[in-house]
Amino acid sequence: MRQEIILASGSPFRRKMLEDAGIDLSVERPAIDERAVEDAVGGAGLRPDDLAQILAEAKAVDVSQNHPGALVIGCDQTLSLGEELIHKPADMEEARRRLLMLSGKTHQLNSAVVIVQDGETIWRHLSVASMTMRELDPCFVGRHLSAVGDVALSSVGAYQIEGRGIQLFEKIEGDHFTIIGLPLLPLLKRLRELGAIDG
Repeated sequence: MRQEIILASGSPFRRKMLEDAGIDLSVERPAIDERAVEDAVGGAGLRPDDLAQILAEAKAVDVSQNHPGALVIGCDQTLSLGEELIHKPADMEEARRRLLMLSGKTHQLNSAVVIVQDGETIWRHLSVASMTMRELDPCFVGRHLSAVGDVALSSVGAYQIEGRGIQLFEKIEGDHFTIIGLPLLPLLKRLRELGAIDG
């Protein structure tokens, strides 16, 4: 019998990536407050890539407690502009300001993934994508946000490159899976090494 695999995430994009790759898994949303975890580990003084790893691990550990023996996958993604950590916009006005702030600049998406078994982290990985946004006209930003609607609030950068958000960019360095929020190829390799999937 194959190892039970659980994705500790509420993200439909991450679930779809794994299911499309042929992974038989269940999904459980972790019961953690990400901002409370961030505050507990030092908040503003923490590097954005470290925070992504800490949050991914916290999610997986939380779900792992209810599933002895299962391999629990935790993921998180942070956005950094230089050393500044950026959070998801709270409303459409903040999304508008976010896009104008990122306009003409290069920011990083830090995507972390961990595997936890019985409350212990047995593997972790971080991938980084560099995203260069083109210079955006404020009127275009307004029209863009009207077209995409509240989906802009589900992304830390107020964009989804798998949809209309791709129009905002001039250059992208990094793989598609890292940008969506799950470094899939390293994860699949580790699951094969653990014998959890066929390989």
